Amino acid sequence: MREKPLLTPSNFLTHLVLASPNYLVQRWRWRGARFYLSLFCCCLLLIAGCQPRTSGPSPSTTGADTRLAIGTTGKVRTLDPADALELFSGNLLYNMGDRLYAYQSGSTELAPQLATELPKISDDGLIYTIPLRTDVVFHDGTAFDAEAMAFSLNRFIQNGGQPAFLLSDVVESVAAKSATELEIKLKKPFAAFTDLLAFSGLVAVSPKAYEIGPGKFKPSEFVGTGPYKLANYGSDSIRLDRFDEYWGDKPANPGIDIQSFTSSANLFNAFRTGSVDIAYQSLNPEQIDLLAKAADQGDWQAITGPGSNITYVSLNLRDETLQKPEVRQALAMTIDRRLIQERVFNGQVDPLYSLVPNIFDVSKPVFQSASGNSDTAKAKELLKKAGYTGDKPLEVEFWYRSNVPSDGPAATTIKAFIEQELGDLAKVELKSIESATAYNNLDKGTYPMFMLDWSGDYYDPDTYIHPFLDCSEGSVEEGCKEGATVGQGSFYFSEKMNQLIDQQRQEQDSSKRQKIFEEIQDLLVQDVPFIPLWQRKEYAFARPDIEGVRLEPTQAMPFASLSRSAT
Repeated sequence: MREKPLLTPSNFLTHLVLASPNYLVQRWRWRGARFYLSLFCCCLLLIAGCQPRTSGPSPSTTGADTRLAIGTTGKVRTLDPADALELFSGNLLYNMGDRLYAYQSGSTELAPQLATELPKISDDGLIYTIPLRTDVVFHDGTAFDAEAMAFSLNRFIQNGGQPAFLLSDVVESVAAKSATELEIKLKKPFAAFTDLLAFSGLVAVSPKAYEIGPGKFKPSEFVGTGPYKLANYGSDSIRLDRFDEYWGDKPANPGIDIQSFTSSANLFNAFRTGSVDIAYQSLNPEQIDLLAKAADQGDWQAITGPGSNITYVSLNLRDETLQKPEVRQALAMTIDRRLIQERVFNGQVDPLYSLVPNIFDVSKPVFQSASGNSDTAKAKELLKKAGYTGDKPLEVEFWYRSNVPSDGPAATTIKAFIEQELGDLAKVELKSIESATAYNNLDKGTYPMFMLDWSGDYYDPDTYIHPFLDCSEGSVEEGCKEGATVGQGSFYFSEKMNQLIDQQRQEQDSSKRQKIFEEIQDLLVQDVPFIPLWQRKEYAFARPDIEGVRLEPTQAMPFASLSRSAT
């Protein structure tokens, strides 16, 4: 999954000045006799936006049983779980729906949700038998049972939405053995399958509200079993109401109002003026820095945690310039990740030395040099070994997404450092393109080097390995013809890597599986089809009277724990 673009630090003040009045006029657009009162309120809000917020809640919203407002720049293309793969859509489904399994609050420990216990797995690792709850109803009053759960999972597979591959690649069949027992048969053993069942889109949906069939989606509806039901869906606002018949613990608030803003500048201003209670996904580094400093003074709360989103460079192994591993290794060794961390992101990201982020114990910093960062001397040796000299330097195109504001400064920093450190041995030409166009062309081999980002679909290191390095058809001579590496624009093929990936997916012993992941990462740094760059941190900001704000280790923000202090 790829994250939505942010605004740059350099232009956010301009956007703040230009965008804020428009936002306020739209928000306070009244008619008739209310016109002058509306204009007066706008002026007050503009004045307030220039002053530090007071720490107390507004009188009209004091109390524990009031609705809360969350602001975001995340866009919701669809709420249909069989077609939703975007980050913020996933967070909404996480809060509106239930899955067979979920993670215990504050941990990465799996626990039953719609299931009553962890699955019973057959000796061959192919059949998962799952007992289910009997006290659950859908938002439309339909009773939940094994048939409904089987319907939901089969619909996820058969409707052919963006995330369908997550199940279709591994699941042979899903069926109800009885009203209270589900059976899932896999095509081959998959060690991370129970974790996959906690994916946000694998929620139960009402068989009365949905259909099975290719393309039969309902993007503006949701009928599940979770603690919130969808009350209203709009292009820039979503309203969730507490579901009073929920089987589990009831939310601490009566509902959540979600406002989607067109820019981080508008989100920043809305939070500063008190128009939203919580700002979450996404603010730019400069805005985060300003809000964090104000939080230190008690103006509001700052909540942070390690993120699952990684940024990396995909190297096209079909490109003649990048075919030699020495060249790819040299480029990886030259990049100064700590310079990017400080110069571009004000310390709000962590350097990344593997495709597997450090939220997983199996992460091994294989791209980190003995000195801790770049290794220019070794990089020069490798380039000379590959045949490059001052008279015949390495010349390579480096592409980035023009609509992802942090990509430009980062790419410029990388180019400048490579050319500074390698001198006349290397020249980097920067080129940019809009992300939607780029994604359509990655599998065509258009770009030699391209900066991309990725967020895992489920909480297991496999989701940072298989979608990058697996190739189902190809050869060393021709590269990958079909598989994950084609979609990433790398075309990497390695029979050894394919074998290791298959082994880790089937290995049930966690210690043995960890050793396989180590081998995968060791091979990754030798072959260098990708260069990991940084790992984002997650940030949320909340008014001081808001309680229960937390970012789970799995990157979800629970809504049910949120409430407003009565004092």
